[in-house]
Amino acid sequence: MTPSDTSAASGGLFKASAAARVDWVDYAKGICIVMVVTMHSVLGVELAAGETGFMHVVVAFAKPFRMPDFFLISGLFLPLVIDRDWRTYLDRKVVHFAYFYVVWVTIQFGFKAPAFAAETGWREVGLLYLESFIEPFGTLWFIYLLPVFFIVTKVTRQIPPLAIWLVAAALETARVTTGWTAIDEFCARFVYFYSGFLFAPYVFALSDRARKHPALSLVALATWVSVDGGLVVSGASEWRIVSLMLGFAGACAIITIGTLLARAHWCNFLRFCGEHSIVIYLAFFLPMAATRTLLLHTGLIADIGTVSLIVTVLGVLGSLAIWRAALRLHADFLFERPDAFWIAPRKAGTILQAAE
Repeated sequence: MTPSDTSAASGGLFKASAAARVDWVDYAKGICIVMVVTMHSVLGVELAAGETGFMHVVVAFAKPFRMPDFFLISGLFLPLVIDRDWRTYLDRKVVHFAYFYVVWVTIQFGFKAPAFAAETGWREVGLLYLESFIEPFGTLWFIYLLPVFFIVTKVTRQIPPLAIWLVAAALETARVTTGWTAIDEFCARFVYFYSGFLFAPYVFALSDRARKHPALSLVALATWVSVDGGLVVSGASEWRIVSLMLGFAGACAIITIGTLLARAHWCNFLRFCGEHSIVIYLAFFLPMAATRTLLLHTGLIADIGTVSLIVTVLGVLGSLAIWRAALRLHADFLFERPDAFWIAPRKAGTILQAAE
């Protein structure tokens, strides 16, 4: 199936989704972003404390699919916009994310610069800041990499999609390790993003089937949980090919879970998180780090698993609070691109979303 076939096959659905948000997509993105915050929160707490807690099990279980499903979902709506003129495409898919990367890498760096300077001096801090535009800084590598995926996908439009997918899959299984985050993560993740773009009609069909057959979907999910958990415990989840299969299986599972939650109208907070997933991704580092430091330094709670859980919850809630405060204080530029940074006609009511 070519990209043109993909767009045609999903025409009716995409026309509908262009006018309104797709509920299960927001649920799935909500699950993804909560898992990402959980991973950073738990591993950060455990590293600082020098021990692990019960939340470590959750992070280990989600590792095979945590980022694959995020990237796959990020590519789902690309057939809608892939044929836009280059000016508009670059504005929406490159400048859009580049702006927020520059703003938030500067903010993150500002908080960490004093500690860096104490170790290496301010000259090295300046060089490290400049390096962050080549080597993605901290948690922001996802924002850095998305524009690269968007450009590569459009540039390779004339190449047979199957050839691109096979190369992308080979790169994932090759376990490329250069020491450069952008290169290594591109090789490890592009296959999932491209699959979201290429197989979008099948992803939406999977969601439709899950909505129509919830009981069968629950059985499939139970099977997936046991298989994923068993492979993680045994260490087989890290094997070549197996990791690729678990990434896709986990992505399908999250799509199914998101669909079932949307069908039942449960856990609307997850849907809200999905609608603002990039807002959370950008801002969670500050409440996460502050809560971790406070709890570990004061020793108010002895159990590391409980500390990790609290840090995760406040990381999510704190990021949303920062967003709301920014809007109230007219600091919209933190989460909405100002007019001066648009290179194509602006869309009315544009907010920061992963699938725009």
